[in-house]
Amino acid sequence: MIAGAVLIGAGGLIALLGVIVSGSALSSALRQYYRDLEVPPGEVLKHTWGQTKAAAAAGTAAWQQHDGIQRSHA
Repeated sequence: MIAGAVLIGAGGLIALLGVIVSGSALSSALRQYYRDLEVPPGEVLKHTWGQTKAAAAAGTAAWQQHDGIQRSHA
């Protein structure tokens, strides 16, 4: 019983070390990836959000002017 507990503890410690090492490698790789980008992710998000708003506005305008008839809001 004690041997089983020791083995479980050792396995948990090895798993914890694996998570730490792999997390460190992943964060390092992500930092390098973001450094190598030509356009920062924030700028891409702003551009995409602007496109989304423009497409939504165009769709709304087209829906309101269906068949060339301007609908007024009551």
